[in-house]
Amino acid sequence: MTTPATEPRVWLITGATSGFGRSLTEEVLRQGDIVIGAARSISRLDDLKDAYPEQLFLVTLDVTDAARGAEVVNETAERHGRVDVLVNNAGRTQVGALEETTDAEMRYLFDLHYFGPAALTKAALPHMRRQGGGWIVQFSSVGGQVTAPGFGAYCATKFALEGLTQTLSQEVSPNIRFLIVEPGAFRTGLFGKDAAYFSPPMPEYAETVGATRTYVETGGGSQPGDPAKAARAILTAIASDKPPLRLVLGGDAIDSIRQRLGELQNELADWEELGRATSIDE
Repeated sequence: MTTPATEPRVWLITGATSGFGRSLTEEVLRQGDIVIGAARSISRLDDLKDAYPEQLFLVTLDVTDAARGAEVVNETAERHGRVDVLVNNAGRTQVGALEETTDAEMRYLFDLHYFGPAALTKAALPHMRRQGGGWIVQFSSVGGQVTAPGFGAYCATKFALEGLTQTLSQEVSPNIRFLIVEPGAFRTGLFGKDAAYFSPPMPEYAETVGATRTYVETGGGSQPGDPAKAARAILTAIASDKPPLRLVLGGDAIDSIRQRLGELQNELADWEELGRATSIDE
């Protein structure tokens, strides 16, 4: 980060009113930095605005409006002189098999989890290049590495965001850093009948997706992860001399991804001979 040590950093955090966004906003404010908190209902941050009137600035933003997202980035840079950290956090839980999910539902989820963050990231890059560096934090999920029945659309958006971000980390200036956050189950308020979004069920998927529906419907408030601790972990990773590209948060996520990596290694070994036998014979 190129911001002088005596100056506060400028953070733009989407989905700042709840869950990871709220916890990260609180932690960043406590350390003395400036936060532009972006959300659809910014009144939910009025208490923090009262507590940090000189550090917290609120802006209304629906991340699915990509053009408005780019405007918010540019307005932030114009008002504060820089954008040191962009946090693409806004999102929602979506449950439904592919046949249960409408095209509109899937396109909305991609706008929210992929195209919106991509537009914000694209708008931030010129400012970060001009100022000599910056951080872009992409909130993915354990679902960006591991799938489960009923999370097909959700996982597809997270896989897409991770692919884009990993490629960006190879394309842009080394002073512009990326952090892909892959949380497991945390108490962020995204589970429960009134929080998650459920596509209408089909009886053909009762045995496969039914368990996921029940888990999400009844799982509100019982997850093991603490969003405040997650926020502090993210700040620790960013401050590290050797930060990771991916930060897996929660023992459940670590265990699931480790198991999946083992399965991939085994499958690769099992089919390596056949795969290597496809070269042109010279």
